[in-house]
Amino acid sequence: MRGGLQEKRAIATPPFRTRRVQLLTIHVPVAADTLRALAAGDGDAVEREPALSAILAIVREANPLGDFGAYSGVVELGLGWELFTPAANARPTLGAAEVETRSPTVVLRVHLDSEDGQAAAESIARILAAHPWEIPVIERISVELLMR
Repeated sequence: MRGGLQEKRAIATPPFRTRRVQLLTIHVPVAADTLRALAAGDGDAVEREPALSAILAIVREANPLGDFGAYSGVVELGLGWELFTPAANARPTLGAAEVETRSPTVVLRVHLDSEDGQAAAESIARILAAHPWEIPVIERISVELLMR
């Protein structure tokens, strides 16, 4: 309020739309050589890594994973590390029980339409089956994509 007069501001329509989607984040262990090759720009290294290439093949199939309308099979790929200590009763694929392990990791981010429940669930179940970890690190959250 200024000088007793209430100032009115028009609420502008934003210059974008939104689309409600699910975001699947998949942490996939890879060999140290694969991580180095990817960091050096060798994109073909993903195909030489069995678990990673199997998961990417599932995303590339005709399903709701990676669906951006005019584009399909869309995946963002990042490089990283997972650090963990398996419990005494664990059966780790990498490392040993009760010893901290450092695993070179590729992080995949895949969007899927929130409306494609059954088809998405079937594809995600296949990704879980293809993942080499005893307890895969796979996250699923709701997000809004910004669109023109």
